[in-house]
Amino acid sequence: ALLGALSGRPAALISFLEGMWLRKPEARHCREVGRALAEMHVAGDGFELKRANALSIDGWRGLWEKSEPRAGEVEPGLQTEIRSELDFLSTAWPSGLPAGVIHADLFPDNVFFLGDQLSGLIDFYFACNDLLAYDVSICLNAWCFEKDGAYNITKGTAMLEGYQSVRLLSDAEIAALPVLSRGSALRFFLTRLYDWLTTPEGAMVTKKDPLEYLRKLRFHRQIKSPAEYGLSL
Repeated sequence: ALLGALSGRPAALISFLEGMWLRKPEARHCREVGRALAEMHVAGDGFELKRANALSIDGWRGLWEKSEPRAGEVEPGLQTEIRSELDFLSTAWPSGLPAGVIHADLFPDNVFFLGDQLSGLIDFYFACNDLLAYDVSICLNAWCFEKDGAYNITKGTAMLEGYQSVRLLSDAEIAALPVLSRGSALRFFLTRLYDWLTTPEGAMVTKKDPLEYLRKLRFHRQIKSPAEYGLSL
């Protein structure tokens, strides 16, 4: 229905979002991302269409089984480590937390800025229904680690403050944040691992290093308190 004709060729008119994504986001940008994410969560409250998250905990084991036989090519011992992580998450994964429409893939290249002003969010391909705090944990993983793998608590604090300026996290959501962050790190590790092992040379898919998210997963495994993410408890 969107297609028409212009000068004898198929054409469609679409809106254009001004802005560009940041290659080196700073804490002030993380605050804006947190605020925008919360605004999206609030705006989606009551949205009637539903879409299950195929890349949440129920789908991880099946995805892992596709890569497990060759996982040792990426790092020795991965089979044992990831099986143990899946077993842990299957018993520790929270239930009963606030849920709704989440973006599920809000990486820096999906957020546009004009200067320091956030101009919009794009790429809702993975948008679905899941725990709202899980979406927060995805953003912590995507925005608050430096190139050397260190977690930047200043960025984490800014993002969480921005989020809670619009929507306060419940005590249960805060308590679950370390587990949710382990889960979101595992989710992106598994999809990257699958692409890394199965994408043929020359394919129109950019393979990303799965070990980046394995290191993040190991970081979250050491977290003793949600305050270590920058939350004011």
